[in-house]
Amino acid sequence: MYGASWISDDNYLVFAGGGGEGRSGIPNVLLLARFDFESNCLNDQPVAKLGTGSDLPYRMAVHPEGDGVICSLPKSCRCFEWDTVKSTDGKKLGLKPSDKVIDELEDVGQQLALIFNNDGSVLALGGEDGKLRVFKWPSMEIILDVSNAHASVKDLDFSPDGKFLVSVGSGGPGRVWDVTSSKAVASLLKEHDEVFGFCRFSHSEKNPVLYITAMQGQGGSIVKWGTSSWKRVSTNHVVRDPVCAFNASADGMLLAV
Repeated sequence: MYGASWISDDNYLVFAGGGGEGRSGIPNVLLLARFDFESNCLNDQPVAKLGTGSDLPYRMAVHPEGDGVICSLPKSCRCFEWDTVKSTDGKKLGLKPSDKVIDELEDVGQQLALIFNNDGSVLALGGEDGKLRVFKWPSMEIILDVSNAHASVKDLDFSPDGKFLVSVGSGGPGRVWDVTSSKAVASLLKEHDEVFGFCRFSHSEKNPVLYITAMQGQGGSIVKWGTSSWKRVSTNHVVRDPVCAFNASADGMLLAV
């Protein structure tokens, strides 16, 4: 499994992954599942299952206002739409391929990070080739196009107000981009042999902060940054193992690795 995204209005989760082009026997699919809060677990059976052929679905961005899902494939990005599926116990949410082809997302190579801002008006993508692209949605008017943002872009996140975009990647520091001016406004410097992996803003309106995971020889840490000075506030070692996924709750009070 390479990606998972939450659809909050209906308590659904969409997952993406598979065995790639090889004959591993694992199909390349998008799965839609529903979360049951009473039992605190996913339902046993997925609500919908959509195959992607020989293309491995890697990362996803769910539009916050219901305008479907964008999924990165090995060479391009593909759009999927929500669908209403009739079942024995009523209607359920489904997923289907979209007829919409976005030229700007064709032949862009493997995208390792995709994200919409909070209101879904801006889409950011970061590639394996280190290129960072930011578009207005749905017009796809280009806002930012940087060919060497990182050696390879690993993760992206928008600030709660959508003014800033943070990117982390292999080689060099993390970077803070002003979406309005389309310029880099700060560098988030590493200490010693740190390797940044994931970035997430807390969505607290009173005191938003930025969290970045960092790997060193002794394991994984979470680094906290101020969002006005862009200075490091604290570093906390949390696990001995590599951090392969990271998220923050909406209020910033809970972090998960």
